[in-house]
Amino acid sequence: MNLKLKIWRQKNSNDKGKIVDYAISDIEPDMSFLEMLDVLNDELINKGETPVAFDHDCREGICGSCSLFINGRAHGPDTGIATCQLHMRKFKDGDTIYIEPFRARAFPVIKDLAVDRSAFDRIQHAGGYVSVNTSGNTQDANNIPIPKENADTAFDSATCIGCGACVAACKNSSARLFVSAKVSQMALLPQGQIEAKTRVLNMTEQMDKEGFGNCSNTGACEVECPKGISLENIARQIREYAKATTATKK
Repeated sequence: MNLKLKIWRQKNSNDKGKIVDYAISDIEPDMSFLEMLDVLNDELINKGETPVAFDHDCREGICGSCSLFINGRAHGPDTGIATCQLHMRKFKDGDTIYIEPFRARAFPVIKDLAVDRSAFDRIQHAGGYVSVNTSGNTQDANNIPIPKENADTAFDSATCIGCGACVAACKNSSARLFVSAKVSQMALLPQGQIEAKTRVLNMTEQMDKEGFGNCSNTGACEVECPKGISLENIARQIREYAKATTATKK
């Protein structure tokens, strides 16, 4: 395939940045989207030009670092996948493809298509952990009876890879789906009850400090999430937050 690429180039967070046009040829339909960018970068390097910066790591849809905004959609024109799992067969010969970074106040551009998502890490540090008895008399987690429905729901929430597609898809750049998934995965399990009140309060407070917007209620976050994290998590976070604030006032 021969393609026209319109890629956002930005030297750093202080640079204004702009869309730059590139033509690329002989792209195989079975290539992944990131492999296509590798081909482009090889050509740029051979010409003595600066390659396009983009994040990637596992290339197996697990790490969430490959986040790109492709033709106006987080992770591109497919559902239930990260950018690294997007293949060029989703495009046609002669197509024009717009490639941009995830845009949010809390995700400043580092360079080109790479953004700083350390805001998610700080939210996790604020409360995304459980207390563990390390006295040598630790109880095996498998010995604690848990309703299967709770275990399954907690596992579904834990599949969030923190890619930020929910933020990119939301018109308010809200991180509610991410935060609620991290709250839910522990709110449903007995190991997460010790910090339950402080967890939801601290993580929500940190989310607001990072500059994420409020939930837009459009549901775009769930649609674009590569792991299909449910909006039900947001409702659970709201309930957990209400319980925690009520308990704090008492």
